[in-house]
Amino acid sequence: MNIMQRSLAIIAAGLCLAVFTLTATPSLAQNWPQRAVKFIVPFGPGAGADIGARLFADRLSAQWKQPVVIENRPGGDSIVAINAFLSANDDHTFLFSPAGNFAVHPFLYTKLPYDPRELIPVVRVSNTILAVAVSANSGFNSLKDFTEAARKQPGKFNSGLVAGITEFTFWGYTHSEKLNIAQVPYRDINVAPTDLGENRIQVVMASLAIVQPQWQAGRIKLIAVTNGARVPIAPDVPTAREAGYPSLEVEGLVGLFGLKTMPDALRERIAADFRAAAADGVIADRLKATGQVINVGGPREFADAIDGQRAKIAAVAKAIDFKPKQ
Repeated sequence: MNIMQRSLAIIAAGLCLAVFTLTATPSLAQNWPQRAVKFIVPFGPGAGADIGARLFADRLSAQWKQPVVIENRPGGDSIVAINAFLSANDDHTFLFSPAGNFAVHPFLYTKLPYDPRELIPVVRVSNTILAVAVSANSGFNSLKDFTEAARKQPGKFNSGLVAGITEFTFWGYTHSEKLNIAQVPYRDINVAPTDLGENRIQVVMASLAIVQPQWQAGRIKLIAVTNGARVPIAPDVPTAREAGYPSLEVEGLVGLFGLKTMPDALRERIAADFRAAAADGVIADRLKATGQVINVGGPREFADAIDGQRAKIAAVAKAIDFKPKQ
């Protein structure tokens, strides 16, 4: 075989491989799943992400004709769940989680026990409603009232904050407004709204699901939601941007993550299946009751939203000269 014949043979082999690759990927997407699917959740049963995972799992089991199993792996700032997901190394195992939980990891730690590039966004599922709350008898009727009072009394106010991107967002707000508000460390952030209602702390920024019991009991009041739009469950509460404090704006993104080796066609297929599962509005209604807004979006939309959050975290970390843990 001369050089020309060898070259033509190599080109032909390459073309065959390309054709196989193009046809195999859609075929994989069409035939998946072949067995049970697992969603690993970095919280215990009853948390917002756990509720969403179970609602979708029920619908998707019927669509996929395969069981969808929820595995709760709380602890370790979500690192326990992430390591369990990556260790599985399986295209039928996913991480169902708020994006902000680990978007902050590269800023919190100098060394991580996993490579963030190994996770890839598959589908945005919902937005957790994040709220800023004060005591019902604090005398503050707006975010402006609270901000001005905190500015006049530096070092006198204490906060309770959900760990992760919520913390960074609040730190960015206090930095931009030149406020001195101490943060009370909570092993269980669910205690913070009770302390707020008793005036032991002066502000809480957390998911609506966490503050909802004290809010509905009339012991605390919501002065802003951090989402980009007002939410149906609290239509009279302005967004942070409407209130004049865009530094507090952040979306509680929750979604599904897969391995970086997952083909694009399969990611798009799964995103389409989530849209179909949510189409009748039943899941949306049930999520709304737990302080979540359904917001299904494809891989690109989800990735873009996460990139926006990472950029905001980076800007805050730089502004406040944040030092990560060793």
